[in-house]
Amino acid sequence: MNKLKDLWGRVKNVKHFEIYIAVLIGLVICIVYFGVTFGSGNSDKKEEISTEEYDSSLEYVDYLENKLCNVLSKISGVGNVSAIITLECGFTYEYATDTETKTTTSSSNETTITVEEVLIVDGEPVVVKEIYPVIKGVVIVAEGSEDFAIKMDIMQAVVNILEVDESKITILS
Repeated sequence: MNKLKDLWGRVKNVKHFEIYIAVLIGLVICIVYFGVTFGSGNSDKKEEISTEEYDSSLEYVDYLENKLCNVLSKISGVGNVSAIITLECGFTYEYATDTETKTTTSSSNETTITVEEVLIVDGEPVVVKEIYPVIKGVVIVAEGSEDFAIKMDIMQAVVNILEVDESKITILS
């Protein structure tokens, strides 16, 4: 108990003790606020669109097409909608690696060999990052898209939802 009193006495004798406490409390509040915000805040659109894991890129495309058709069919003046999305490639992964550098020195030469190995845990490689497929093109067939204004609404919706350049989108009626 005396140690606590001694510690408290030393802390109270620090110059501007109240300012340090106020700054510390402010930092804790910021960390809690931004920690919660970053945990539930905006992430990449592709991650926002997909909240589940996919076994294959075909499942991912099917999910995107269904979601897109569902949204587009709710636009005023649009009837039945079909969508086809093509991808440049499937999912790609970045794996955790372990780098080991060995240097050997002989009388006249110094040789450095760097070996990089993928880390494996329980027989599986450790995935650091999963990279979603890049959309190559989108074809939309929609009733009502003969009207230029509706066609532009569909175009803008697809651009915003899939983050695809307009040149990769074709809209047909």
